[in-house]
Amino acid sequence: MAGSTARWAQVLLWVVPALWSSNYVIARLAEGVIAPHVLALGRWTLAALLMLPFTWRALARDGAPWRREWRHLLVLGGLGMWICGAFVYQGGQSTSATNIALIYAATPIAIAAVSARLLHERMAAAQLLGVALALLGLLFIIARGDVAHLLAVRFTAGDLWITAAATSWVAYSVLLKHWPSSIGPAPRLVAIIGGGLLVMLPFTLLEWWFMPRHPFGARAAALTLLAAVLPGLLSYSAYSFMQRELGATRTALMLYLTPVYGALGAWLMLGEVPGWYHLAGAALILPSIALATRRA
Repeated sequence: MAGSTARWAQVLLWVVPALWSSNYVIARLAEGVIAPHVLALGRWTLAALLMLPFTWRALARDGAPWRREWRHLLVLGGLGMWICGAFVYQGGQSTSATNIALIYAATPIAIAAVSARLLHERMAAAQLLGVALALLGLLFIIARGDVAHLLAVRFTAGDLWITAAATSWVAYSVLLKHWPSSIGPAPRLVAIIGGGLLVMLPFTLLEWWFMPRHPFGARAAALTLLAAVLPGLLSYSAYSFMQRELGATRTALMLYLTPVYGALGAWLMLGEVPGWYHLAGAALILPSIALATRRA
């Protein structure tokens, strides 16, 4: 049975980035449609409501274990739902997808470094080589096959928001594995979302009070629903499962697949044909991820 769940985790490692990459598109589409904190609050409220019918019994059982872990839940919720949610939407209003990808490119390496120290996770030499080649493939796509494009990248104020979100993601990923829990994966995610909503609510009210308000129309509702289901409910549930089976380091490497899936999605949905550099980068990334995520 353990081998079966590990195989499922390996399969999800290739599927989840397709869901994950949708959040970058949502961040760009949300500008002028829905405020960042309102989108993040709506996203996670809806995700929790969708999961609650299947998890409330575990959360309400005798002893209510979430009460013993409430401090951890608040921290994880603040990191994973507030900062990794609203901050990405805020930064997406004034920075490019290239800059977002560049900043997030550092997170798997950072997670590997922190996990080696805190979680005692080690990678074999072949796996480290896979990580290096995957990073090279990602940079090749971002540079569009020309180093001059990479050197011409200019960072904006929005990049500070993305940097904060990327740093928060490193902390969330490691602490999620580091802090043991007596709650099952799905109920724990709902409890973490609850902690995130508590942290996020006062900042959402401040945003609503002081920032320009957008009418909540059909487009805003659609973006909220997509954010709740694709990069929210499905991605975070699968991420927790993969971490349990594969560890924090190998699970984090899925971020290197997001530009490949993003280019494919743009081709299928928007008719934007990928360039040759997408194919060359994918040729580096795909086998490298397979090498880096195999069991040492």
